[in-house]
Amino acid sequence: MKVLIVKLSALGDVVQSLPVAMAIRGQVPQAQVDWLVEAPSAGLLEGHPALSRVLVSPRRRPGGRSLGQVRQWLKVLRAVEYDAVLDLQGLMKSAIFVGLGRGRRKIGFSGGKEPLAAWALTERLPAYDPQRHALERYLDLLGPLGLERPAPPRFGLEPQAPALAKAEALLAGRRPGRQLVVLHPVAKWESKLWPVAHWARLARLLHQAGLDLVLSGSAADRGVTQAMAGQAGLAEGLWDLAGAVSLKELAAVLSLADLTVATDTGVMHLAAALGRPVVALFGPTSPGRTGPYGAGHVVLRLGLECSPCFRRNCPAPRCLTGLEPEEVALAALSRLDQARP
Repeated sequence: MKVLIVKLSALGDVVQSLPVAMAIRGQVPQAQVDWLVEAPSAGLLEGHPALSRVLVSPRRRPGGRSLGQVRQWLKVLRAVEYDAVLDLQGLMKSAIFVGLGRGRRKIGFSGGKEPLAAWALTERLPAYDPQRHALERYLDLLGPLGLERPAPPRFGLEPQAPALAKAEALLAGRRPGRQLVVLHPVAKWESKLWPVAHWARLARLLHQAGLDLVLSGSAADRGVTQAMAGQAGLAEGLWDLAGAVSLKELAAVLSLADLTVATDTGVMHLAAALGRPVVALFGPTSPGRTGPYGAGHVVLRLGLECSPCFRRNCPAPRCLTGLEPEEVALAALSRLDQARP
């Protein structure tokens, strides 16, 4: 069996799609399982135990590609005739690649955010229930392949020795016996941002409770993490790793942490997929659809009448700004107490 999974972005969506690849590999060990992804999330997939090949889309590739390079890339894409191409993205941008690829069967959902994207499919599953968790919806695509849904889903993200060594080196100097909490103060949607002052206050409260802290983010997020660290005013016990680690190294850091606090972001999903507890702050999105998957997580939301609105921008995002740092700190400390040996 040769299968191409098309899931281009974002990081959280890619993480939640991994159980599909793991299920195919687990039930058909000899299968060729390839994945088409955009550059920002490709690093997490390289060398993944379920995948035979990772194809990085020319779209959003740093530096771009010339016309000749795109043509060569298309030759690589079309070099394999797949038994099935699975469109887990369900958008026009993924439909283009599904249409360009060679596959006897091209399978996806008939409805979604962009129903016209189903034009490239040869087999259309009924429109999915948007209230179901995204991970559960992705697993529906195993049915047409004659494969069983995994219970529980597996992600295959266990950090390897080099990434763990890098994570441990970056956290050298941690105080013995102190629990470690990762704070992820950034998000792609403006409406998902919890105020920097709230994050700084949370950092001070957790530090006063005797915890070590890590700030995570990309190189582009350094301004936010530096501002947060500056407002927190902590002289020790805080490591700002924004832009300092690859995705695999970030996974290693998350695996070493006792808890991650984040809004609805890829890092939240990555921590949950690694089996680490999460305190998730939800405002404009629905935890039923995209909350941290699995047991043992804490979701905090105000539940305003206007939430979830699924708006990327909001002139008055009270659903998050109204969530106080003291409430988040209390939830985090309570969850950490449960995890103590």
